[in-house]
Amino acid sequence: MRSFTKVFCLSLLSVAMLAGSAQARTVKGCVMKPHTNCQHMDLHGQDLHGAVLHHSVLHHINLRKANLRGADLRYADLREADLRGANLRGANLKGAKLHQYTAPKKKGAHASQTPACAPDCQGAILGGADVSYANLSSANLSYVDLNGAIVSYANLSYANLSYANLVNAILSNANLSHAKLSYAYLFYASLDGATLSYANLSRATGCSTVTPTGTLNGRGCDN
Repeated sequence: MRSFTKVFCLSLLSVAMLAGSAQARTVKGCVMKPHTNCQHMDLHGQDLHGAVLHHSVLHHINLRKANLRGADLRYADLREADLRGANLRGANLKGAKLHQYTAPKKKGAHASQTPACAPDCQGAILGGADVSYANLSSANLSYVDLNGAIVSYANLSYANLSYANLVNAILSNANLSHAKLSYAYLFYASLDGATLSYANLSRATGCSTVTPTGTLNGRGCDN
């Protein structure tokens, strides 16, 4: 009986160890788990679909053309990440940091006044993703696919959203002040409560279908 119990316990331990190793798989030196630290790593073109990386430190990471479909990136630090051409369809980026990066001030040093350039998400696929409350200030989101994405309460001030696909996107209460939305596709997007002061909507299309009706009247967009 004791030997059976011992074997049974060892079997359970083996299963637990295998499950733990499977959950914490490593991709090019980056451990795929919550709260991980993969700053400055190169994961260009890697298959990271469904990765659970919430609250992780990922600034300056190269995720260009990576597959991040359905990934959990809530509250992750993605400042200055290269997301050009990445597939983030259905990913959760709620509260993620995607704005400019300023290096931490060393003891006795003066604060940096020259933050590096904003993250580059040009052409990224974010259809159906949850980007609510994310900080995307000054980000390059030109040609990005945000079809049906939840972008409510996100900070998109000074962001470049030219040619972006915002069809059916929920942008309620988002900050779009000074954002560039020229040639953007806005069919059936929701802008209830959004801030649009000084936003550039020249040649944007689908404006007449945006809710609330009349939100974009007189802003120079094509209806």
